[in-house]
Amino acid sequence: MKTIPIRPDNAPLLRTLPPLALYIHIPYCIQKCPYCDFNSHAITDRLPEKAYIDALLFDLQQELPNIWGRKIHSIFIGGGTPTVFHAASIDYLLNNIRALLPITPECEITLEANPNSSDAGKFAALRQAGVNRLSIGVQSFNPQHLSRLGRIHTAHEARQAVEIATKIFPQVNVDLMYALPYQSASNAVQDIQTAVNLGVSHISAYQLTIEPNTAFGFRQPENLPDDDLLFAIEQAVHHDLFNNGFQRYEISAFASNPQNRCRHNLNYWQFGDYVGIGAGAHGKISYPDKIQRTVKHRSPKDYLTAQNKDSQRFFVLHQDLPFEFMMNALRLINGVPATLFNDRTGLLFSNFDDILNTLRQQGLLIDNAERLQATDKGLIYLNEILQSFLP
Repeated sequence: MKTIPIRPDNAPLLRTLPPLALYIHIPYCIQKCPYCDFNSHAITDRLPEKAYIDALLFDLQQELPNIWGRKIHSIFIGGGTPTVFHAASIDYLLNNIRALLPITPECEITLEANPNSSDAGKFAALRQAGVNRLSIGVQSFNPQHLSRLGRIHTAHEARQAVEIATKIFPQVNVDLMYALPYQSASNAVQDIQTAVNLGVSHISAYQLTIEPNTAFGFRQPENLPDDDLLFAIEQAVHHDLFNNGFQRYEISAFASNPQNRCRHNLNYWQFGDYVGIGAGAHGKISYPDKIQRTVKHRSPKDYLTAQNKDSQRFFVLHQDLPFEFMMNALRLINGVPATLFNDRTGLLFSNFDDILNTLRQQGLLIDNAERLQATDKGLIYLNEILQSFLP
């Protein structure tokens, strides 16, 4: 394990600790998608389901001394494809988490699912286990686009999974991707309309990006939209979501009403804390005098066999905190109160007046000293804003 215990003597002090969430990573997939750069691994042998669940619980036990007395406000089980595990395993996992940690009564518990590894019986069992929010990785309801994305579920399976989920779970999110090869604006809007008609409460609509070290990164697909078409598709998607009553509250997140916003992700964007367990999982834990980042062993095999599940644990230098905070908070469409910067970093907001005033004069931040919020132009040039806060 690599530890970098660097912290300046004049490190900021946090008056109160932020809310705490729990992220659980299950890295196994039936097949690796060509665009995916997440820590996911195709199942090539017998799935070590029980061993991995036991490793997760052991990992969490190792984290307990760092979070004594703090309540968990949300749980997110992501991947990979968590639904390759049996519902009984998720039930066992959640029951043991409840025995180890205090969970708030209104705790949001999200689980990611793929349409081809889910059915009504599994969904009902997951709901019985305590999952109250399902996030389904549909990406598209169009058969041709699913094929080009390397997805192994069919359009029919996608519709069926969403239809069943909305009858069982209080909240259902659908992931939809746009700017796909050979995609038109009307194709993208049709995907949105299908999800809306199926009754989902939340839609994550995001652009296909070609990442290095992915199959698409090594061989880019043909006929991707150019910049003009990309802009037209994005505008059509956002316009259709708005017309259907969905509110954009983060760059790629849309909710049918404020109650259906993803609380777990909001905690990330508001620079809250989260314990990360599982292969490759990241975590952020605040203390009164420091903020610590954690990283777990990325390889599932290494994670299963390692006695210490950490691969890295280090304190965040206080000069890096402004960039880290802005990188999250400015993704929110309505931003955050300026006071949250001080509350979550311990740094004075007024120390950055020169930078903030310059960004306001450039039309990238709204002209309001009480609020930290990107303008419409600022959301487009978010990377340029963030560069201003690099140490």
